[in-house]
Amino acid sequence: MQVQNADTVWARIDALARAEPGGAVATDGDGTLWAGDVGEDLFHAFIEAGRVEPPATEALRRDARDHGVSDAGGGADVARRIFEAYCEGRFPEERVCELMTWCFAGWTRTEVRAFARDTVDRGRLDTRIHAEVMQTLDRARAAGISIVLVSASPVAVVVEAASRVGFDEGSVVASRARFDREVMLPDVERPIPYGAGKVTGLRALLGHRPLYAAFGYNAFDVAMLGAARVPVAVRPKPRLRAQAGAVPGLVELAASGAPAPGAHGTLRG
Repeated sequence: MQVQNADTVWARIDALARAEPGGAVATDGDGTLWAGDVGEDLFHAFIEAGRVEPPATEALRRDARDHGVSDAGGGADVARRIFEAYCEGRFPEERVCELMTWCFAGWTRTEVRAFARDTVDRGRLDTRIHAEVMQTLDRARAAGISIVLVSASPVAVVVEAASRVGFDEGSVVASRARFDREVMLPDVERPIPYGAGKVTGLRALLGHRPLYAAFGYNAFDVAMLGAARVPVAVRPKPRLRAQAGAVPGLVELAASGAPAPGAHGTLRG
């Protein structure tokens, strides 16, 4: 991949926007706009809190059994073992993203939002922002270009994190659990924005408007990157580098500094 700095990437976006106004820029969140994974942060905080309601415990046990993971103990124990199995390559990545979204089944929408807000506060997101991406997005926003954040993490925590860097809820595409009135159910709206689902969610929001650029860092961003006129890899993981040939014109954004120590997370690495 050719390495381009933020000025060059912005110049390309600006030229596209001038030639065909009305388009948008999309960015992944975890690992791309900020270091680490806010969905993982939320899941670990959930496990530590230990409040796993019966509907979530039953669903967690079912998922554990389906993938050869022990379902013994309480819901938090099962959730922890599922995550360990994922890290060892024994539990599907997309399914983990779904599970982390509905694990609050039995909680109210208000409770989940408050828990997500507290998690983001404690995670010091302001110290984890990738400056080179934020600089480019700020320029696009100042020029009147729509910016959409697309993430497979749970919508409650993504909206909270995104609000800290200038996104409103209407500009966020993220994984959403199903609800019975105000109470979360152990299920999600599919497809979640993972892999090809990122493009599905993005197009549901943008329609046929041009996608000037997209920013991502891992293999599950390939579909979204491929849908953009300027596909940009941010501090790319080996899995994305291995699939770079599947995204014509993919460039790597020159990094600006290092992310905060300990902010990388393990999910979807």
